[in-house]
Amino acid sequence: MKPAEAGVGAPSTINILTYNCWGLKYLAKYRVERLQEIGRSIAAAVTTPEIVGLQECWIQEDYLAIRRQTRHILPHGKFYHSGIFGGGLAILSKWPIVESNMVRYPLNGRPTAFFRGDWYVGKGVACASIQTAQGKESIVEVFCTHLHAPYAPESEDSYMCHRTAQAWEIARLMRQAAERGHPVIGLGDFNLTPSSLAYQLITTHAPVQDVWRALHPNSSIASATHPLEKARRRGIPNARYNLRENGTTCDSVLNTWRWSKQQQKQLFKGKSIIVDQTQPDPRAKRLDYIFFSSGLSVSPRPTPWRIDSARVGMTERHPTLDCSLSDHFSVEATISRAPPGSTTNAAVKPKQSPLPEQTSDTALRTLTNTSLHPTLYTSYNPSPTSSLLPGPFTRTPSPPDAPSDQGSATSQRHLPPSVYDEILALITSDKMRAHRQRRLRLFHFVASIIISMICFIAIWWSSHAGISFMLVFISTLNLGGGIVQGLIGGLFEGSEMRALKEFQWEMERCKESAETVDEKEGAVTEVVMKQTSVDNEGHAEGRMMRKHSLEEAKMSGEEEKELWEKVRASEEYSGKENRRRGQGRFVEFHGNA
Repeated sequence: MKPAEAGVGAPSTINILTYNCWGLKYLAKYRVERLQEIGRSIAAAVTTPEIVGLQECWIQEDYLAIRRQTRHILPHGKFYHSGIFGGGLAILSKWPIVESNMVRYPLNGRPTAFFRGDWYVGKGVACASIQTAQGKESIVEVFCTHLHAPYAPESEDSYMCHRTAQAWEIARLMRQAAERGHPVIGLGDFNLTPSSLAYQLITTHAPVQDVWRALHPNSSIASATHPLEKARRRGIPNARYNLRENGTTCDSVLNTWRWSKQQQKQLFKGKSIIVDQTQPDPRAKRLDYIFFSSGLSVSPRPTPWRIDSARVGMTERHPTLDCSLSDHFSVEATISRAPPGSTTNAAVKPKQSPLPEQTSDTALRTLTNTSLHPTLYTSYNPSPTSSLLPGPFTRTPSPPDAPSDQGSATSQRHLPPSVYDEILALITSDKMRAHRQRRLRLFHFVASIIISMICFIAIWWSSHAGISFMLVFISTLNLGGGIVQGLIGGLFEGSEMRALKEFQWEMERCKESAETVDEKEGAVTEVVMKQTSVDNEGHAEGRMMRKHSLEEAKMSGEEEKELWEKVRASEEYSGKENRRRGQGRFVEFHGNA
């Protein structure tokens, strides 16, 4: 099918940037000065950004300040309103935003955690349809989000289920956009690493590529202190390597907001602190992402795009305050249209790590001293043969010239059933917690009513004004707290349980589909292996018969050698035919299924 032609004036490349601004009102130090400098940095970028997604830009005045700095390169923009205090999301664009909406996440924290604020800001997905040229085929669909923060190590994270559900929601939005045949850009602070369940849901159920991992397939899957990353035996990377190869955007030793309180005090007093980029950087990790897809195969087929580059940006400090511009670094990427005549969707040639996967210690020291990136690792050890995720997450990487979207609008990929079991276990645990909390809160509500009634009765019999006042005070506080607990238990907890049930149902359907695919593939493999075994037995019997025939014919050594070469050539040809027939049987089986 011929790809759809680009509209008149359609761009050949698109430069993308995503950045968490850390613009919390009253809490973020130097907020106004930093966000103004962020606007200036975007405007002065060497590679001019054309689509920008901002997170934690909570105050509209800060958004307008950035708009004033960037209006000459990004004349179009949208500040998204959500929740009680705003969602903190904004999208800026070189081209007109023809349609937009804010999609709230069904699961988004809890109102009782008011000191964290995720529930009150109404986190969700800022959606925008951007018209890059004339014609519907020139629409690019952009999704900007900020997922729920972890607040605790993964093993103790009580919000992991909520974040996984949020990842499922944005994956569904991106897939629906890709099915419409539009290029899809998903960007933001996802608050997850490539080792997480949420990341696996996005990259499996949405036909998108993580642009950084597409170009750096051997990059880290978590911080160097995480057990999964330790299992890869790569040692502790330094700050330079983390920026260039691992794409780390958070918790870097180069970010002043991640320093100790003592170091920050010295910096704010005017002391200049320079961090050596060869310093070990064990806690740094990648939380900010750009996902991309050219769109799924529809009629007419979408114009192919390719991922050209990805880089970590905004690492410079404020020119006068000498602090980092935010507690995150930005992620920037460039995509371009594939050459004329190309029929594949977005593809890249993965960038190989400057250090080989398997080397001797002597060769490794030599490479470390002479490569283009000296001292990238402070204590480097060779990685395992596969640098992809271990265990149930292991997936075979696509070849460099393969389409990124892997299928048409009717195809669907799945994770191993064991992964869905892990997600379902998370959901079950959250449902039990929500049910338990709901009963406790409703019990508190009923108990508060009883206690208030007792207080009012005591007031009736009390003749002392001071005692009466204390009883009224206690009754009021008690009843107020009980009403709040009753509302949370009766309304919010019920809403959370219903959202969990919906998520559970969807994961159960995904697991059933994955199990069906596994059963079909297992049956086909068994059929092919049995047929191959029969063919091999036939070859062995034929060779034995030919050997006896040669002995009876009493041929010379040269004649026998020549004949055996012809026999081997014939068997190789037969083997190829057997493999071809096996593949045909595999296709036929799936077609009938």
